[in-house]
Amino acid sequence: MELSEYGNKNSKLILIQPVDSHDLQLMESEIRAISGQSDKDFRLIACKVDDWNRDLSPWKAPAVFGNEDFGDGAGKTLKEIINRCVLDEDKTYCIGGYSLAGLFSLWAASQTDIFRGVAAASASLWFPDFYSYLKEHRIKSPNVYLSIGDKEEKTRNPVMATVGEKTVMTDTLLKEQGINCVFEWNKGNHFMDSDLRTARAFATLMNRMKGGNLT
Repeated sequence: MELSEYGNKNSKLILIQPVDSHDLQLMESEIRAISGQSDKDFRLIACKVDDWNRDLSPWKAPAVFGNEDFGDGAGKTLKEIINRCVLDEDKTYCIGGYSLAGLFSLWAASQTDIFRGVAAASASLWFPDFYSYLKEHRIKSPNVYLSIGDKEEKTRNPVMATVGEKTVMTDTLLKEQGINCVFEWNKGNHFMDSDLRTARAFATLMNRMKGGNLT
């Protein structure tokens, strides 16, 4: 895992984002967008995974597009993030990302209570059995941001076509569990403005900060 850092390295607010090569190309744009939407000081650690479908999937699942199946490497990835990001009780940590990284972030928050916020932008909530998992394994973060594009569910792929319904259901579930959840629809399909959508997810969480902690 390669780490790239942005923002103020001395900030006590740490944003952790699993990324791929495409995400890294857009990081400067994302950082500008976060700063433009929030006056909070932050440090962002981008964690580049080696294999997107393997390293961010909580369990194995058959391919839903192309020929590449999903692996079960999320546990290893989370352990490496925790070990390498120097977690400190004096700092506030949020985790988030786009697409499968958004789903990974929600899953990570069910495994540990170190994340005060989860920014899940256009998260892959169509992932097989994930909604059922959330019903049985409550996430430990008190704050969540969810978003989805209004054209993402308009696909011929029967699994991915459930993403709108599953995102709405997840929003309802989290709120019923007492989690402070914000849910927004964006314009466009899944491949539009991933940097700006992720920035909005993080900035929304940051703007809820009071006294260095998320409410």
